[in-house]
Amino acid sequence: MPEPIILATWSFGKIATAAGWPYLDGPNGSSLDAVERACRAVESDLEVTSVGRGGLPDRCGEVSLDASIMQSPARCGSVCYVRRFEHPVSIARMVMERLHVVLLAGDGADRFALRQGLTPVDLLTDNAKAKWQEWAAEHPDLQCRDDASYVPPSNHEEGSRGDCPDFRGGDCPDFRASENGTVPFTADDEFLPHNRHHDTVGVLAIDSSGSLSGACSTSGLPFKPPGRVGDSPIIGHGLYVDPRRGAAVATGNGELIMGVCGSFLAVELMGRGASPADAAREVIERIADSYELVAEDQAAIIAVHPSGRWSAAALRPGYRTSVRTSTRDEMVEPDCMLLP
Repeated sequence: MPEPIILATWSFGKIATAAGWPYLDGPNGSSLDAVERACRAVESDLEVTSVGRGGLPDRCGEVSLDASIMQSPARCGSVCYVRRFEHPVSIARMVMERLHVVLLAGDGADRFALRQGLTPVDLLTDNAKAKWQEWAAEHPDLQCRDDASYVPPSNHEEGSRGDCPDFRGGDCPDFRASENGTVPFTADDEFLPHNRHHDTVGVLAIDSSGSLSGACSTSGLPFKPPGRVGDSPIIGHGLYVDPRRGAAVATGNGELIMGVCGSFLAVELMGRGASPADAAREVIERIADSYELVAEDQAAIIAVHPSGRWSAAALRPGYRTSVRTSTRDEMVEPDCMLLP
């Protein structure tokens, strides 16, 4: 059997792995319980403005949450556009375990959660409301509109890098290799514009019995058009788990990931014999080959084989994976990154 392991996206993934590990460690550990508890911890952390309660709202000042959870193609559940409950990942698990459907949306998801005995809460915190008011004052032409495009502005440092190079068909360098000229990782990289606006907590875990589970949760793109839903609650896009082939979870600009069915693609590649590193790299290369990327675009993916081998890849600097085992508790740079 593989060693128990839990992996989560971004530096706030440390919150997730710390919360999930106690449910994973030991002979009676459950990977499903671990990934749910991991996401719940981030959903409740008000300092995380891209997941759960405290997440930044849409253009009308309303917070909506998305989540999914999965153990196999036959065992998965998700919810999107949840506006009254703090823990969409738990509602997604209830959908998986109590209904014969996969996805509930909007008012239907909220009504289902209420019937299951969950308590409604106000998702918009004072901090998130203040940030929305500031944004609305700066973009009065976009407030409550769903017919105008909006890309979060880049800062001077990011803008000075120029247009993205053409990386179609190019090899993906090892982010940790110094000879390729890649700028070494610094903590500030996670706050670059391409990372600040696309954070999803994604979690994958294997328990002592070898059971593989995954979950992800997000409040979506800040100041998004009302009703926008990204990759996180869509099975095969933000999350996919197949106990015989592996699991993958994605984060970043959801539209980039949705267009290539990113998580399913990674798992399918592993099922056909690719290593986790090769599978994660190919997903990122597929994204780069499929879109005219702009400076604010970011995408990353974690791929895990049923054996416990795993890898991560990202488009740009700043993404890290939080990993915890019985002997490790750290954040790890991606094995592969396309852009310096």
